[in-house]
Amino acid sequence: MSDAALLEELRRIDTPTVTNVVATYPGHALCLELYHPWESNWYTDNRLSCWYPELGPVAGHAVTCVYGVPDPAYSALTLMGVLEAADKLGGPSIFCFEQRFPPALADKVGLSGGNMTSALRACGAVGAISNGPSRDIHEIRPMKFQYLTRGVCAGHGPQALHAIQVPVRLSGMDVAPGEIVHMDENGAVKFPASRLEEVVTNAKLLLAEEEDRVGRLLQARGVEEVRAIMGGHQYVKR
Repeated sequence: MSDAALLEELRRIDTPTVTNVVATYPGHALCLELYHPWESNWYTDNRLSCWYPELGPVAGHAVTCVYGVPDPAYSALTLMGVLEAADKLGGPSIFCFEQRFPPALADKVGLSGGNMTSALRACGAVGAISNGPSRDIHEIRPMKFQYLTRGVCAGHGPQALHAIQVPVRLSGMDVAPGEIVHMDENGAVKFPASRLEEVVTNAKLLLAEEEDRVGRLLQARGVEEVRAIMGGHQYVKR
């Protein structure tokens, strides 16, 4: 399958299932163990909120940048550089923008609003993640473009791009340009693009396995029936 087809398949899978096959279930036959589950920064923590949970999962290649306060000695980069990077992918992307503002400003930066989002969408982006706030929820909602951010904020002051297509850290997740990012109302996870097909294949198999187990558990009555159904699962292994 093409990357585009695989990413479309990935959009039918929830983010926790993706984390389970990426690294959460070490020792499980379907877990790829791509990272140490605790020691590596491969998924977002609880500081981010999902704007539009009704959109379901989205996935794409990471397009990254860093924003901060303007530096009079450095103004080489503009949003066009980010848009060009997204457009070159020729497929869905996730805008991963790290905000490096002083603590006094960090909670007051409603950075990516309607104008930036509509431009990103035109260049193939389907979602955005930031370790800081953003704005224009009402304007972005009809665009069906997902956001995970650390809150929202109505305004901002002068801001500038410091770097484009560099590794970024977003609320516990380290992302490099081109990695696959999958996100929904539970948060986001990343993994190498070279493992896309394996992740999709294993996640679909794990979904089928867990749907069968949950279906039987919903019909179970008493701990002995639960014990028989859960035998071998990570949650009950000694």
